[in-house]
Amino acid sequence: MQAIDLTSMTWRKSSYSNSDGGACLEVSDDVPSLVPVRDSKDPALGALVFSAFAWAEFVESVKGR
Repeated sequence: MQAIDLTSMTWRKSSYSNSDGGACLEVSDDVPSLVPVRDSKDPALGALVFSAFAWAEFVESVKGR
């Protein structure tokens, strides 16, 4: 498995995130087949990286909950 350079990626928060800076995740769309996910409050901790398929399955499973 190759290391991914997270420093030059563009990150985005969900539109459902609140403006208080609470518990938010950020994702990057910069790697076509992978979805890096990190804590917006402490991005220096690194990211968890999921396959695009696994991330899509996760998002579908939590929609509407």
